[in-house]
Amino acid sequence: MQTSFTPHQLADPNVAESEKILRKCVHCGFCTATCPTYVTLGNELDSPRGRIYLIKDMLENDRPADAQVVTHIDRCLSCLACVTTCPSGVDYMHLVDHARTHIEKTYQRPIMDRLIRNLLAFVLPYPNRFRVALKLARLGHPLAGLFRNTKALRPLASMLDLAPKTIPAPSTFANPSTQAPQAEKRGRVAILSGCAQPVLDPGINDATIRLLTRLGIEVVLPEGEGCCGALVHHMGREEQALASARRNVDVWMREIERGGLDAIIITASGCGTTIKDYGHMLRLDGAYAEKAQKVSALAKDITEYLVGLDLPPLERNGLIVAYHSACSMQHGQKITAAPKLLLKAAGFTVRDPAEGHLCCGSAGTYNILQPEISAQLKARKVKNIEATKADIIATGNIGCMTQIASGTQIPILHTVQLLDWAYGGHKPNKIEALQ
Repeated sequence: MQTSFTPHQLADPNVAESEKILRKCVHCGFCTATCPTYVTLGNELDSPRGRIYLIKDMLENDRPADAQVVTHIDRCLSCLACVTTCPSGVDYMHLVDHARTHIEKTYQRPIMDRLIRNLLAFVLPYPNRFRVALKLARLGHPLAGLFRNTKALRPLASMLDLAPKTIPAPSTFANPSTQAPQAEKRGRVAILSGCAQPVLDPGINDATIRLLTRLGIEVVLPEGEGCCGALVHHMGREEQALASARRNVDVWMREIERGGLDAIIITASGCGTTIKDYGHMLRLDGAYAEKAQKVSALAKDITEYLVGLDLPPLERNGLIVAYHSACSMQHGQKITAAPKLLLKAAGFTVRDPAEGHLCCGSAGTYNILQPEISAQLKARKVKNIEATKADIIATGNIGCMTQIASGTQIPILHTVQLLDWAYGGHKPNKIEALQ
């Protein structure tokens, strides 16, 4: 794609990077076949190619974002299926990240949209606030129908619909600590506690810690670590996202210096994609660029790490698992085989749902901010999963778990919860009902 940025514009390193990305696009259109919003809506401007044109026009002309640009960029899930598909290597992820930052700086959203986004940014990255918000949501649930009838308030209805009826008690591993290996020591890792996940399903990190310590891995839950920044990063709130990244880099670098780390374990693939991108996000920060690169290099999804531990194969247990590959796992991190290999080795029969490349519609806050499109994608995903006739659904991202669980009766678990059970750990309550 030809571009016509001025030397003055290209002096901005973010514009210069976007210009290089734009020049790689050859308009081939392969991305349209795998883009969930184009497949759902059929609008060229809701495809990666269409959004690239909008972004190019906005940046080249140094224009503030307008309502058309915002509409179509907001509809993008950042699922990155287009990145997997693109034969030219267009780095759409960083291009749309730049566009979202530009939108946040130059576009005045309608008042209700602003308030809802401010609420999400204020609550979701903070576990204690999120826990309080979920308790309040139970009181507000009767209002969901009223909110749904007013377009500007539909995101509030989605929040109430997604809120769980019960909130699990905090994990016994909720506080900073070091968990000693239960066998001969084989390694030392830090684990990301996260923000929404420990509130919605603390059992995920519990299972991870139990499994790793049984395998001889020392697990550190460092003091001061917090939200990875993904939620606000995808809302264009770059300074807030970078502040989160810097805080976590400082925390993990202290652990690296204190006792060394073999890996930083992440159990939510949406977080993993962002943490693996810290090196890029902080590339212009002289005080953090090198440290961030080191942290990104150590970041590993739990399944990515477990594959390297050579877990022994187990006998078949008779349970059929439909594996849902989260977009942030398969497209963002290019991890496709490891989770299924681990589940098969652990004795499960694994089935791949049709259209596995398409997003379930969760995508961070997307199922709140774009409820209509999200609902269509969820229905399509659930239909394909249920067609596998599986006993259980496994995935590696809490957002997907929450989204899919709201549309099916098939129990859904994190991959590591199944692996923990198979290799001698706690039997998940959701499996008790099956046997």
